[in-house]
Amino acid sequence: MYRPKSTVEQWRIFQAVVDCGGYAQAAEKLNKSQSSLNHAVAKLQQSLGLALLEVRGRKACLTPQGEVFLRRSRKLTQDVENLERLAGVLASGWEPVLRIVVEASLPRAPLYQALAEFSPQARGCRIHLVETQPSGCQAVINQQAANMVFASRAFANITSLPLATTVYVPVCAPDHPLAALAEVSQTELEQQLELVLADGSEQEEGWARAEQRWIIHHLHDALSLLRRGTGFAWLPQDVVSPMISDGALVRLPMVNQALRKRFTHLVLPGTTPPGPAASLLLSLIRQHYGEPGTTPPAS
Repeated sequence: MYRPKSTVEQWRIFQAVVDCGGYAQAAEKLNKSQSSLNHAVAKLQQSLGLALLEVRGRKACLTPQGEVFLRRSRKLTQDVENLERLAGVLASGWEPVLRIVVEASLPRAPLYQALAEFSPQARGCRIHLVETQPSGCQAVINQQAANMVFASRAFANITSLPLATTVYVPVCAPDHPLAALAEVSQTELEQQLELVLADGSEQEEGWARAEQRWIIHHLHDALSLLRRGTGFAWLPQDVVSPMISDGALVRLPMVNQALRKRFTHLVLPGTTPPGPAASLLLSLIRQHYGEPGTTPPAS
């Protein structure tokens, strides 16, 4: 097994001598005797077989090898400091990992905004963000395999927070036959290919579907097909609005101006209260999703 020839304390003393410009100044800063600092640096150089410092007059100067080791040693001591701080963070109950699962059909711009604000406050907490289908959400909740689940429905006997209402609008490519119509009826929609973004409700009566339909499991795939003139789709308004503005997609002028809506629920599968990291992220999520029942802001 490899045994280090140097200690972290020796590297800290070496850095202090360089930063302070000499042994006497470093000894005063570290509240140590000058002789102990001389001994530590001398032992460090002896163990490495290299001269890191040379004294010129009353000033300690780096050798060329010392310049290289100074840069590397700063990373070493910073890593050790971060490691020790992490131990304190975890000892306080701060979660090392938060697992977040999001149903594929739901917009998530407010979640991204919350995560962006969480990042500088994360204190080493890692985020695992996973997209899944409704069946996957159900499995994750049953197994309590995530800290938070964004789903299109609430689950019985499990903590669920209503976050927002997402409005879905019908869109197609500018060169699609439906785009040329002044008004579009449900009958005309039923005669065209519909790209259905899978959300577990493909058979719901409230969302009448076209006779021809493809089930698409990822929003990116639906958008890619639409841009190529393939079919039409009901997609989240906040997602398609920029594409409608730049002419990449057209919003279909429905006869009855029909809108379809879906709720976003934040499900907390765990049986214990959220820890401090999860609580911070939850507060940011609720802040960016706004009042329950409202449409979340577009990205």
